[in-house]
Amino acid sequence: MKKKVAISVGDLNGIGIQLALENHHTVSQLVEALYCIDKEMLQQASEKLNIPIPNTFQTLENIAPYFEIEAGTVSKVSGKYAYESFNKAINLADLKKVDAICTLPIHKKAWELAGIHYKGHTDALRDFFDAEAIMMLGCEQMYVALFTEHIPLKEVAGSINEKDLTRFFLDFYKTAKPKKQVAVLGLNPHAGDDGVLGDEEKIIQKAIDHVNIALRQAQGTVAEPVEARLLSPVEAFSDPLVPDVAFTPNVRKNYSHYIAMYHDQGLAPLKALYFDEGINVSLNLPILRTSVDHGTAFDIAYKSVELNSLSYINAIKYIMENT
Repeated sequence: MKKKVAISVGDLNGIGIQLALENHHTVSQLVEALYCIDKEMLQQASEKLNIPIPNTFQTLENIAPYFEIEAGTVSKVSGKYAYESFNKAINLADLKKVDAICTLPIHKKAWELAGIHYKGHTDALRDFFDAEAIMMLGCEQMYVALFTEHIPLKEVAGSINEKDLTRFFLDFYKTAKPKKQVAVLGLNPHAGDDGVLGDEEKIIQKAIDHVNIALRQAQGTVAEPVEARLLSPVEAFSDPLVPDVAFTPNVRKNYSHYIAMYHDQGLAPLKALYFDEGINVSLNLPILRTSVDHGTAFDIAYKSVELNSLSYINAIKYIMENT
């Protein structure tokens, strides 16, 4: 039986609805899709895009008030609609009416104009479920999880503490279910050079040691433990790796999952390598949420530009394979 997936349509002034319409045939072969958009808004977008609505395109009613789509425009009303579409998808998943949700791109400024105080999907999910959601991005070849996300770079070092890192590592391991050792990046150049360039790696190492010991002790103590995926003497997490060589080909072949200490440390190499196919996954939640790993692309919205749909299709495939 196909998994049922609620798809929030993102900012209707952007490319999300074009992705949904153009790829419905492919998506419907993988999952049963339920699109969180009113029929009237869908009809308007379809006419503006000159893309017919597939017969099997399932929609909902009463998402948010009707508004006129303005291609490529940052708008309060489009931000509000995007948020309400997302909120509807969350509620469907929370009530177990769907198996997972997939989110199409929003515009953060449009959310702000609409009075929504969240910085994005992940922040909202944390609040809704009162859980420490983990942001993981990537594709089958390489996934990167972020210990800190959308904070100024000057605040990253002060956020590195043993307690939070230990919890993060444990939560990540239990929900990402990596089949190889997880690569942990140091914070400083040369991973600190034994304290010459910074002491944060000593904190990171302590958290790694705590988690590796805990996971080794847990092996074999419960039926089919997640922790038993890695067999001794291989540790679940690596020692802090030197960041500037961690993504070289010879190092990458040893790992499928990385943990970065801050946003650009992990996402710059990921996007350089796998920009078109990467997805965003929210881990450590009672529901599964995936998303495309790109923005609203206002500059090409409603301009009959051929879109690269690989990220969207991969986000759907991840749900199909992990629920």
